[in-house]
Amino acid sequence: MLPPLKTVEAGLHRATEALALELARPGTPTPEWDELQWRLASAAAAVHGIAPVLAGRCRWRNATWQRFLQEQHAHVEDRQQRIAAMLRRIDAEARAAGIAIVALKGSVLHAMGLYAPGERPMADIDLLVNGRDATIAVAILRALGYLEAYAQWKHQVFRPSGSEPVHGLGEHRDSPVNIELHVRIQERLPVSAVDVTEGVLAPRASAGLNDYPSTGALMAHLLLHAAGGMCSRSLRLMHLHDIALLCAQMDNADWRDMAACAGDDGTWWALPPLCMVDRYFPGTVPPTMLAGLARDCPPLLRAVASRQTITQVSCSELWLHPLAGLEWSRSAGDVVRYLVNRVRPTTEALRERADMMRTQLWLRGQEEPGRSRGRRMLAWLARPVPRLDMLYAVRASMEPQASP
Repeated sequence: MLPPLKTVEAGLHRATEALALELARPGTPTPEWDELQWRLASAAAAVHGIAPVLAGRCRWRNATWQRFLQEQHAHVEDRQQRIAAMLRRIDAEARAAGIAIVALKGSVLHAMGLYAPGERPMADIDLLVNGRDATIAVAILRALGYLEAYAQWKHQVFRPSGSEPVHGLGEHRDSPVNIELHVRIQERLPVSAVDVTEGVLAPRASAGLNDYPSTGALMAHLLLHAAGGMCSRSLRLMHLHDIALLCAQMDNADWRDMAACAGDDGTWWALPPLCMVDRYFPGTVPPTMLAGLARDCPPLLRAVASRQTITQVSCSELWLHPLAGLEWSRSAGDVVRYLVNRVRPTTEALRERADMMRTQLWLRGQEEPGRSRGRRMLAWLARPVPRLDMLYAVRASMEPQASP
C-alpha cells in the first residue's frame, strides 16, 4: 500500500533537493527523516542514478540508507565489468568488419577517469555509427547474441537473446546489458529536431571503437541529451553531475568546439541545462559562457530556465503535465504542431507507445498507458495523473529488501 500521493509528492521533492545539495557539496547534516521519507529518498536516488556515487561521499547517519548506497555501488561495479567486456568484443568485431563506431556518454566518461569503478550506472551501451555502416553494425550485434527489441526515431534498442529485466529498486548486477544503436545524435525540442551528429562522428574515424573527436563534442552531446531530458521532464541528477565534472576539464577552446558542434542552428538549447548545473553546482560553468548562450536562447525559455528546479524537470515531479516542454517551442508553427500531436498523436508516436507497453517493466500490468488519447486527456482534466515510472520506483522502495 502506498501512502497518499500528495505525501509521496512532497517527500520526493524534499528528498531530491536534499540529495542534489549533498551530491554537489558533501557533508550536509543528516536529515531528520522518518522511515517513509528515507524510503522516498532511496527511490529518488535510484531514479536519478546517483546512489552509487553517493556511496563514497554521503555520510548521513542512517544504517539502512548506507546499506542501500553500498549495495547499489556493488551492483554497478559488477555491471561495469560486463559492460567493459562487451565493449571489448564490439571493438574487436568492428575492427574486423572495418567500420568505425563511437562509444557514447557513460562509456567515455568512465574511460576519461571522471568516475571511479562502480560510481556511475549505465543502463545500456550507447553506440553511434555512420548510417552507411548501420547494417554491418546490426549484424555485429546479432552475432554477439543481441536481438532488436524495438526501434524509434532516436535509435534501435537491442537486448541479449532470452534476457529478462530484474524487478527491484535501482541497479542490479543481473539486469541485461542493452545496446542502443544510433545513426544520428538528435533531440526533439519539443517537435523540431536539433542534430549534432556531424560534430560527434569524426569524418576520419578508424575501424573499431572511437572516442568523441573532442571534449567539446562530448559536452555538446551531454548538453543536448540534458536539454531533451528537461523538455520531456526526465532529466536526472546524474546528467547534471556528468556535465559539472566535464566543465572542470574544459578550457576556452573546448567551449568553442562545443558551440561549433551545434552547426548553423546555434546553441540556444544549451542554456537551460547549463543554468541548472550552475544552480546546483555553483562555479562550474564559466559566467561568460552563460552570458553568451543567454543571448541566443528564446526569451520564454530563458525565463523558465532561470527558475526551474531539478524536481520540476525530472521524474521527481510526480504528476504528468499535458503540455510538458511547450516552452521549448521556437515558433508559432512549433506550438501548433505540438498541440496537434497532443490531440492527435502520429502513427510513429502510437507505435512508440505500444513498444513501451511491451518492453518496459514499469508499465507491465498498467491500464492507464493503454487507454485512448481522449480518455487520458479527460483523466488529466478530472484529476492529477501520476507518473508510472516514478510510482514503480516508489513501490519498489516500499518492499522489504529495498527498505532503507
